[in-house]
Amino acid sequence: MATLKEILTRRPVAATIRLTVPAGGARPAPPVGPALGQYRLNLMAFCKDFNARTQKYKPETPMSVTITAFKDNTFEFTVKSPSVTWYLKKAAGIESGSSRPGHVTASTVTLKHIYEIAKVKQSDPYCQYMPLESICKSIIGTAATMGIKVVKELE
Repeated sequence: MATLKEILTRRPVAATIRLTVPAGGARPAPPVGPALGQYRLNLMAFCKDFNARTQKYKPETPMSVTITAFKDNTFEFTVKSPSVTWYLKKAAGIESGSSRPGHVTASTVTLKHIYEIAKVKQSDPYCQYMPLESICKSIIGTAATMGIKVVKELE
């Protein structure tokens, strides 16, 4: 339950904006510029802060960012690690998944790949309290829907 002080100091939210931006590649051009500009947010402040937070990732890595815009033209944002599908495609070395998952196998990955992806995803705000085993099972399910076979070791 929120205290009275928290309720009184809470700022009114104008919008919640969700974007996918390349790591270290936020510029005031589309798609970032129009999305933030319509709420009169400081584009350069967002770009500098986002690029500083994502500099540890390789350039062109698609990062999911959720921006909370407040009515006083300020903002907060959280950056999530790339999607599981992006990691699986990189690990398998493919451009896209199978057109017929379950029938046609696009590629194979090992359990070690799955474990490494799970360790990275565990740092996400939504997964930080999930056990590693549950994250691995979720990733294996995602791999199955993409037509990627999970094996113990590569032959």
